[in-house]
Amino acid sequence: MERYISAPITKEDASSLRAGDYVYITGTIYTARDAAHKRMEETLEKNESIPIDIKNQVIYYMGPSPARDGRPIGSAGPTTASRMDKYTPKLLDLGLSAMIGKGKRSEEVLNAIVRNKSVYMAAVGGAGALLSKCILSSEVVAYEDLGTEAIRKLEVKDFPVIVVADCEGNYLYESAIKEYKKI
Repeated sequence: MERYISAPITKEDASSLRAGDYVYITGTIYTARDAAHKRMEETLEKNESIPIDIKNQVIYYMGPSPARDGRPIGSAGPTTASRMDKYTPKLLDLGLSAMIGKGKRSEEVLNAIVRNKSVYMAAVGGAGALLSKCILSSEVVAYEDLGTEAIRKLEVKDFPVIVVADCEGNYLYESAIKEYKKI
């Protein structure tokens, strides 16, 4: 199914998405990669607040290349999601609604997605230049010292992703293989 949704994404909207859905996101999403996730984890361990309100938010695992003249951002392709797996369940438990990356997720993350009625979506790897055309603005909002790994607030329009893991436990990377084997 093809869906157009607004971000931030409510838990109701996240829980209505199914593995295999093509989704176009318009609104505000945040970027965070390994170093930002590590710093957020350290902050939470000190019982301090992380720099963004994570409830109903989307985190895109991406570190952009420098922007060309007249553009808000450079190439903006997804990073391998499994590198964030050790941090993800805690963020989902704090209210994170959706993640965008590429590649498989751990069983612990998949269970946290179901438990929290969240969703994991994939963006096309290798298409960073095309994906950047859906990004209207980019602003560093935390951890500027991390450079490309700083947390950025992005405004996106019709940002294309596919749902890989949904809140019912459907996981496209497993179901697609089973369907392919039937052919």
